Amino acid sequence: MFITPAFAQAAGGGGSMDQLTSLLFPILLVLPIFYFLIIRPQNKRQKEHEEMVNAIRRGDTIVVNGIVGKVTKVVDGEKTLTMEIADNVRIQVVRASVSEVRAKGEPVAANDAAKPADNK
Repeated sequence: MFITPAFAQAAGGGGSMDQLTSLLFPILLVLPIFYFLIIRPQNKRQKEHEEMVNAIRRGDTIVVNGIVGKVTKVVDGEKTLTMEIADNVRIQVVRASVSEVRAKGEPVAANDAAKPADNK
């Protein structure tokens, strides 16, 4: 019989610590990967969106759920703004629903708003 004495020996009984480390090590390895690949980029994207929404001003062209329009009224501290989607068609939208600011517009000066437009 060609059985060596190494096969005949029984395994050690104190393997519970080895099982714990073998389960804990992959979890500790996956956590930083999740943080850098999923959580951190999502937080960065959310912060950029919040800054974009807070920077919206009158005259900007924005996209809300596929609707493109120009901002006509922005009140600081409110969660809504007024958007013109066609001539004399204005809707109120929630700031958080703005998905994109396409073109930054120049706000109309107070003096220019009071003057009537010249029709030549």
